[in-house]
Amino acid sequence: MTDLAQLQAQIIADIAAAADEAALEAVRVAALGKKGSISALLATLGKMSPDERKTQGAAINQAKDKVTEALAARRDVLKSAALDARLVSETVDVTLPLRDAPVETGRIHPLSQVWDELTTIFADMGFSVAEGPDIETDDYNFTKLNFPEGHPAREMHDTFFFHPKEDGSRMLLRTHTSPVQVRTMLSQKPPIRVICPGRTYRIDSDATHTPQFHQVEGLVIDKTSHLGHLKWILHEFCKAFFEVDHINMRFRPSFFPFTEPSLEVDIQCRRDKGEIRFGEGEDWLEILGCGMVHPNVLRACGIDPDEYQGFAWGMGIDRIAMLKYGIADLRQLFDSDVRWLSHYGFKPLEVPTLAGGLSS
Repeated sequence: MTDLAQLQAQIIADIAAAADEAALEAVRVAALGKKGSISALLATLGKMSPDERKTQGAAINQAKDKVTEALAARRDVLKSAALDARLVSETVDVTLPLRDAPVETGRIHPLSQVWDELTTIFADMGFSVAEGPDIETDDYNFTKLNFPEGHPAREMHDTFFFHPKEDGSRMLLRTHTSPVQVRTMLSQKPPIRVICPGRTYRIDSDATHTPQFHQVEGLVIDKTSHLGHLKWILHEFCKAFFEVDHINMRFRPSFFPFTEPSLEVDIQCRRDKGEIRFGEGEDWLEILGCGMVHPNVLRACGIDPDEYQGFAWGMGIDRIAMLKYGIADLRQLFDSDVRWLSHYGFKPLEVPTLAGGLSS
């Protein structure tokens, strides 16, 4: 009995000294496991006489109960201590500002937003989107668009040319998206109703020009298309894009090799304190060029100009983005400044729609 009391005291001391639940489990296994010290004593009861079993059995079971109670008590203490330590290490400072969700911190670039806006507007008018390669042939970029040999736009100071091929021909970075119009006319039969947004390239760089920029051009080819249709399309686009109820437009004669007659388009605006407001005021701002497709262009694309006619227009996506959203320097659109984007950018879920509004 003295040995049992000493064993019990030693086990309870080990329980009290257990620093964590793993150490406490080791003590439990050593005492109450299959090969534990108290389990071994219980195994000897079968070899004892009835009188010894009655006396020893009660003492051993009493020791087992006390060890079990000590284990449970110590486990509760360790769990409470572990919880307190976790609360201390994982404390949340509720005075800190709440972090924005990823969908709130991400931003859509103004160019991508405007691209979606104009696509939405023209899609509502029945236009489809046509695309083409950035690297073009001289034939598609100039010749089929009625640019004569020696035209200044063909020279190195305006166009990015690649090294000549063995046959002397040179590929180039397209200077406008008009080659997409050529490809469309060569691959489709009229009637044609497309817009051609995309990247373009010219050797130029200042506050309002960059070597790489974006254009959107439109093309309509049909048997009865005329300038009245063109004027209505452009008028409706400007009203929808600048989100005004009415806007005056002025068409001035101009010259482009690929249209005849050719027109420059001005829109009504008011300049006030560094801002431009559309649909009001007495000022005018040139915004795009347009005209009736030149018969030579139609012939070059396999369309009979005696049967079909059409009109086309083109404008800079970067420029109309600057006008609508008050961006002062074109180069800022390509600086990749996250601070700038957080100011001028749009939330990912602000998808432009004609019913809900193009922009918030």
